[in-house]
Amino acid sequence: MDSAFAHRNPDASAFEDGPLRGVRIAIQPNLSVAGWPTDAGSGALAGFTALEDATIVRRLRRAGATLCGATRMSEFGFGLRGSQAGVALQQQAADAELVLDLMGESRLAAWRAGVCGFKPSYGLVSRFGLVGLIPSMECCGLLSENLHAIRDILNTIAGPDELDFSLPEGETPDFPPRPMDPRATTLGTVTEAQRGLSPEQEGRFRASLDALARAGFSLRNLSMPDFDLFPVAHRIIGSVEASSCAGRYDSVRYGRRAPGARNWNDMYLLSRGAAFGPLLKGYLIQGAFFQFERYDAYEDACRIRARLLAEAARLTSEADFLVLPATDGAGVGAPASLAETYAQFAATAFANVVGQPVLGLPPPAGAVSSGIQLVGPRLSDARLLALGEQVLNLRK
Repeated sequence: MDSAFAHRNPDASAFEDGPLRGVRIAIQPNLSVAGWPTDAGSGALAGFTALEDATIVRRLRRAGATLCGATRMSEFGFGLRGSQAGVALQQQAADAELVLDLMGESRLAAWRAGVCGFKPSYGLVSRFGLVGLIPSMECCGLLSENLHAIRDILNTIAGPDELDFSLPEGETPDFPPRPMDPRATTLGTVTEAQRGLSPEQEGRFRASLDALARAGFSLRNLSMPDFDLFPVAHRIIGSVEASSCAGRYDSVRYGRRAPGARNWNDMYLLSRGAAFGPLLKGYLIQGAFFQFERYDAYEDACRIRARLLAEAARLTSEADFLVLPATDGAGVGAPASLAETYAQFAATAFANVVGQPVLGLPPPAGAVSSGIQLVGPRLSDARLLALGEQVLNLRK
């Protein structure tokens, strides 16, 4: 895709009547829309056109939403290098964007665009028709200036899907707006999540906390000594899942076949070598190493993840919600290595490891405070959005 945002003709298949009538939604080219290019930002799928709509797309169309185009993305959504997520909102070409969130991409893109970014609970939204990379951690994030739009879209796309067997059975949370009383709400801060902040960033985060306290919220200091293990667990488990997931791009099932191969093995190596960019290729090689050479390290990472899940559940039992600092990773620039990529998402990867919903709010216009992350227990998405609306209303 040459341009940052590829406009499409008005979506004639959208229902004329529905709760999302008139809402323009931009997607990334990893979400299947029948007849649209779906290359997921990778040479492995260059020229591929989707054969059917993803579940999310079908539900949006039934609700009357208009799919207005696709935004250029990083390769398979991994990181933000080469991504133009958020540009459709900045150009006022869309009212909301769907952005794959593997380790915080939707939230970082939202902060850079000066809008709200929401990562739903894992298992709330169907992944059928999504060209993904890390099945146990990825989901479609939502970007918009308007939290009401995010809530209405989430209400439309959330819920069980018989085509996605990874979704747990159970009732879909209800998303109508609910008032949030600050005096009856406790927000927990995690001491270890503030490590690594510059003095300026720490000062701005403290200013955000002071504003919440003045609004009547109760703040409680909490501790999670293993917080620094989130990126480690994500990197090992994520790379193994990505390596396994990308095995399909072998030029037989998917992907272009490189010329000049003398035998099957040459065909496989040449085609995969040409299919992926350097950053993703390094990630896949790392995953293969842990999968075949150091499987014990992968098992240890899974045990660490289980411990982190238990610790996250403990924190959310001690406070109604968590409030964590937000950094847009701008200091890292355009990461060229895996280490730089993970450094960029050091403040956000935790939510993908534990599957909790997170709402990223930008700083108020002209304020000295910073953006923040509001975190809720899994499947508390509706209450978390209500909290976000309350916080935004305090700024008016």
